[in-house]
Amino acid sequence: MMRRSNEGAAGEGQARLTRFQRMRSRVLHTYFRFARGMTLGVRAVVLNEAGEVFLIRHTYTPGWQFPGGGVEVGETMAEALAKELHEEARISLTGPAQLFGVYFNRKISRRDHVAVYVVRAFTVDEAKKPDMEIAEARFFSLAALPQGLTGGTRRRLAEIVEGAPSSTDW
Repeated sequence: MMRRSNEGAAGEGQARLTRFQRMRSRVLHTYFRFARGMTLGVRAVVLNEAGEVFLIRHTYTPGWQFPGGGVEVGETMAEALAKELHEEARISLTGPAQLFGVYFNRKISRRDHVAVYVVRAFTVDEAKKPDMEIAEARFFSLAALPQGLTGGTRRRLAEIVEGAPSSTDW
């Protein structure tokens, strides 16, 4: 069973964005709106045998979430997943990831979708060190999740780990 973090009314326990972070997010999403008809991202729910999940915290948006990112033109979802796991987590797949579901992320835009994969066959190549994109990255016990877990991350964990009813929205 998962222990949920303390959640405040403002942003589900998330820290507020700085002015620069809000501006950077707006610029990126405006660019994606014109550069791509529809956006598609992938997220990896990496679960180890010790009952832990791998989470990251970005430098430009608040909250703990699954590693992942956008699927680029000419790239398959599986290729994007493997690339993002390596970049954001220093994790390599040793077996196939299982597609869990595809979600509409209407909070980001009317065009954004997220494919969620469950990853159980992997190796950790090295500890992920903080960089310009990732502030923190590590495994957490499912019984002691960090404060500031994003809503989408919390809902996907409930669906995957606890068998909660699935949604079509992120």
